[in-house]
Amino acid sequence: MSALDRPRPRTLILIPAYDEAATIGDVVSRVRRVAPGVAVLVVDDGSRDRTAALARNAGAMVVRHPFNLGHGAALQTGYRFARERDFGFVIQLDADGQHEPRDITVIAKALTDGGCDIVLGSRFLGGAAYPISLVRRTTIRFFAALVRALTGWRITDPTSGFQGLSRAAFAFHCADHFPADFPDADVIVMAERAGLRLREVPVRMYAPRPGRSMHPGWIKLYYVFKQLVSLGMVVLATGIRRRGDGSAWTGVAPTARSWASESSGARASSSRRS
Repeated sequence: MSALDRPRPRTLILIPAYDEAATIGDVVSRVRRVAPGVAVLVVDDGSRDRTAALARNAGAMVVRHPFNLGHGAALQTGYRFARERDFGFVIQLDADGQHEPRDITVIAKALTDGGCDIVLGSRFLGGAAYPISLVRRTTIRFFAALVRALTGWRITDPTSGFQGLSRAAFAFHCADHFPADFPDADVIVMAERAGLRLREVPVRMYAPRPGRSMHPGWIKLYYVFKQLVSLGMVVLATGIRRRGDGSAWTGVAPTARSWASESSGARASSSRRS
C-alpha cells in the first residue's frame, strides 16, 4: 500500500493556478492517474481564460477567486479548504507543468512516514539536471544561505513550490502572517520558529514554457526586495537566534500545533452545538 492509498488521514492535492488554460487540464489528468481517488483542488486565482472550466472537466474540484489576489493567497485558500474539511495532509504543485506529478508519491511517503511537517521537493537533489539561468541559481543559493543562517537547516531549493504539508503546517499557514504573493524563504523561517520540522527530497522539475514565469521582468527585483524585507520582519518579531520549538512566536502568534489543535477544537465544538 502506497502512502497515498492509506485511508487516514486524508490527503488533498492542491494546485494554485492563474491563466494556465494551456496546461491545467493535462496537469490535473496526470495527477489523477498518479493518485486515483485522492481529492484534487484547483484554486483559480482570478484567471482571465478557461483555467477553471478545463480543471473541472479534468476531474478537479475548483475554487475561484473573483480577481487575482496572488500566488500565496491562492495557496492559503487551499489550506483553509483543507483545514475546514478535515484533511490531514496537503501536497501542492504548480499548474504550469514544471513539476512532475509522478513525484507526488515521493513527497507523500516522506510526509506520511512521520518525523517532518513540511517536505520540500528539490530540483537540485538526486543528480537531476534542471535548466536554470546563472542569475536564478545565484538567487536561490543566496536565500538558501540566509535560511541556513537563520534556522540551521541545510536547504538546496527554498523557492520550490512542490511541497507536502502536515495538518500542523497548513493550519499554521492559514493565519494572517502568510504572505499573499511570494511565500518562499520567509515562510520557511517562520515554520522553523514555530517548531515545525522540515525535510527535502529529490523531485523532477522541467523548464517553464517560453514567456511563462512567476517572476517576469522587474518582478524579479521586487521578489528579492520583498523577501529581504519579509525575512527582516520575521527576525524582528521572533529574534535573530533560531529556537525550533515554537517559543520564538510567544506574544506574536501561536505555535503551529496550536493552530492545528485550535481548528480541530473549533470544529468539534461546532458539531456539538449542531
